[in-house]
Amino acid sequence: MTQLTALLSVSDKTGILEFAQGLHALGARLLSTGGTAKLLAEAGLPVTEVAEHTGFPEMMDGRVKTLHPKIHGGLLARSDLPEHVAAMQQHGITRIDILAVNLYPFEATVAKPGCTLEDAIENIDIGGPAMVRSAAKNWKDVTVLTDAAQYAGVLAELKAQGRTSDKTRFAASVAAFNRIAQYDAAISNYLSALQDDGSKAEYPAQMNATFVKVQDLRYGENSHQTAALYRDLFPAPGSLVTGKQLQGKELSYNNIADADAAWECVKSFDAPACVIIKHANPCGVAVGVNPAEAYSKAFKTDPTSAFGGIIAFNREVDGAAAQLVAKQFVEVLMAPSFSAEALEIFKGKANVRLLQIALPPGGATPWLQGRNAGDSKRVGSGLLVQTADNHFLKREDLKVVTTLQPTEQQLDDLMFAWTVAQYVKSNAIVFCGGGMTLGVGAGQMSRIDSARIASIKADNAGLSLKGSAVASDAFFPFRDGLDVLADAGASCVIQPGGSMRDDEVIAAANERGIAMVLTGVRHFRH
Repeated sequence: MTQLTALLSVSDKTGILEFAQGLHALGARLLSTGGTAKLLAEAGLPVTEVAEHTGFPEMMDGRVKTLHPKIHGGLLARSDLPEHVAAMQQHGITRIDILAVNLYPFEATVAKPGCTLEDAIENIDIGGPAMVRSAAKNWKDVTVLTDAAQYAGVLAELKAQGRTSDKTRFAASVAAFNRIAQYDAAISNYLSALQDDGSKAEYPAQMNATFVKVQDLRYGENSHQTAALYRDLFPAPGSLVTGKQLQGKELSYNNIADADAAWECVKSFDAPACVIIKHANPCGVAVGVNPAEAYSKAFKTDPTSAFGGIIAFNREVDGAAAQLVAKQFVEVLMAPSFSAEALEIFKGKANVRLLQIALPPGGATPWLQGRNAGDSKRVGSGLLVQTADNHFLKREDLKVVTTLQPTEQQLDDLMFAWTVAQYVKSNAIVFCGGGMTLGVGAGQMSRIDSARIASIKADNAGLSLKGSAVASDAFFPFRDGLDVLADAGASCVIQPGGSMRDDEVIAAANERGIAMVLTGVRHFRH
């Protein structure tokens, strides 16, 4: 068998020594550059430096070292073309069978506070991507590795059959081109955000997003639409896409959209909580001493809408909670974990999709760790981009504007209602009390209609709104919305304020004996 030649040139040295030792044991010739060559030599491995191989020294602080015909000819030559083979022989070019390269740490460099343009520029790799592209293009002859996780599998194939399979080489080629695309996107995003004064714009002149496909979906929002789920290249801990499906049918597009709404809402509570979502809106949210109590309270808000809903817990689902949930038709149930008893209960409901998702590190309080920093929405031939609605309201931020001051219990209920309102489609009105939702009005064209619907739903569920706390996701344009809440039995209201008729609305609250606090921040959710 012809001796293999491997070129190893890595910035991140993780696993490279062990890989080189494995290649050497198989009789491969090792080529390398700079620090990698030094590491291998110090370990006693016979290694030829690229400068010796090409007969051309490294220069310009290492900017020029692998940009040479003996390197790229060795990577690009096709073994099935006689003219390529002849050219190699004529010019003394040795075939390179394996290339292991990872790139200068551009992404990590620009992520550091105080990174200068000079630092960024010097961490733009040139030779590495050029070699990777050459090897990836010639995948039928060259195995190109851009991740240390690939080393063990390649060594195993080489030991078993003397060469890598076509399938392995092609997969490695695709991974290599993907890595180059990610790298170039990071460079473009960084450089196109720089302004003339050296500062960085919040949004780059060109935005290059990178997502990795998780799975194809059965269909989109409707059966005539196709769909797939993608994740961020490095998903945040505690986010939906990090979850593991334990049982049940394949998730649909709508399942995933609703599950994300449920998970984002439930993980924002410190106490044991349950959120029930239907068509992207919470139809029941509650906290309790345990998951079973939280579920029972959440279900009471709107039992009709809860049918076929998406349910999320921020605590382990135990047997008691599982027995209650199993009594209703549920599409998706998600939690940080499930007890053995709970799993046994749901074995009898094979179609129920169980998702296990770890909470963000540190529990529920630092819930922003698992959230997106940005948000986007497609419009005709374009993209709307914004920072995500990650505002976290603190009690000390509240401004009491009425004569009547809210009690401590009312403040607790108002904070609970405000948290829920953030996840309700605008216009949003949320009645709460005792750590549970009592009535939810969502997605109406007028705020007064949302208020009426919320009170009607509470009445239909047999829930009293007397003494309830109400959250409105945006200001009341007129006093009529406030009057509807008062007529329904509300005792206190939380809203952003900012209307030209704020004085009129506050006067109405004083007239009706309602305590009102302003947040100064609204939570539109379209």
